[in-house]
Amino acid sequence: MRDLPPTATLRAFEVATRHATFTSASEELHVTQSAVSHQLKNLEEIWGLQLFQRGKSLSLTPAGAALAPIVREFFMNLEATLSDLREQKGRVRLKVSTTYSFALKWLLPRLPSLSQQHPEILVTLDTTDKAIKFSSGEADVAIRLGTGNYPALFSEFMFREHIFPVASPDLLSRFGMPRKPAELLRYPLLTRDGSDLVPKWEIWFQHVGLGISPLKESVRFADTNMTVEAALLGQGIALARSGHVETEISDGSLVRLFDVPFPSPVAYYFVCPKGIESQPHIASFRRWLIQEAMKAQLAYE
Repeated sequence: MRDLPPTATLRAFEVATRHATFTSASEELHVTQSAVSHQLKNLEEIWGLQLFQRGKSLSLTPAGAALAPIVREFFMNLEATLSDLREQKGRVRLKVSTTYSFALKWLLPRLPSLSQQHPEILVTLDTTDKAIKFSSGEADVAIRLGTGNYPALFSEFMFREHIFPVASPDLLSRFGMPRKPAELLRYPLLTRDGSDLVPKWEIWFQHVGLGISPLKESVRFADTNMTVEAALLGQGIALARSGHVETEISDGSLVRLFDVPFPSPVAYYFVCPKGIESQPHIASFRRWLIQEAMKAQLAYE
C-alpha cells in the first residue's frame, strides 16, 4: 500500500486522538511535542487529508474521526494477537468440542485443575450439539453424550450421570416439600425439548412405578441451561442430570428431591480420530479428563 505510513506515525495519530493537546500526547509517547506535531503533519501529507483542527486544544476533523477507530482497532488487535502468541510459546493448543451445557456446567469449573497439572496444554473450547467432523479441522478431540457407538473413532467411557428432580427452596416454601413421587403431579413440572438423550418426565415416573398420561405443559425449554435457570427462578421442578447441577446442589440454590437411583441411559465419552489418542498432549488431556470423570462418578453414586 503506497499510502501506508510508518507504524510510529500511526501510533502518534492514535495517541493524539485521545488527548486534548500535542503536549499531553507527547508525554504518553515519551517524545517531544514538536516530534508529535511533525509526525501528524507528515501523516496528513501522506494521506492528503486534514486530520486535526488545531487551536488551544486538538479536535478531530470528520476525516480524522472516521480514521481514528480504524487505527485504534489495528493497535488493539496487534497487541492482543502478540500477547496471545507469547502466551502460546512453548504450549500446545488443543481444540475440544463438546455441548454448551456440559462445557458450562461440568468442564469449565474443572479446567483450572488441568492448567495446574498440564500448563503446556492450551485448551480451546468449541460448543455444538451437532455431529463432529474431525476431517474439517473443527476440533482435535470431543466429549459426546451417547451410547458409545463410535465405530470410526477412538472412544473411551468417561462417566454416567444420575437423573433426579430438583427444585428451588423458594418453590418448595410455596408448594411444600413433596413426600412421594406421585405428589409431583400437583407441582409445575418443567419440560425440555430435544432428542431421546434429553431426560423425560414420563420415563422417570415409569421408573418410580407411576404410569401417567402426557403432562400438561405451558413452556417447553430449548436447552438444559434454560431449564435449570427456570428451576432456580422458582418456576417449577426440573428433571436434571447430576453433572449439570453440581454447583446448585452444593450451594443450596437447588434441592434434590427423592433419593431414587436412576442412572442416565446415556453416558459421556471421550472421542477422537483413531491413531492420535496416544499423542503426548492428547494422552495427557485424556488421562486428566478420565480422572475427573471418575471423581464425578463416585460423587454421584
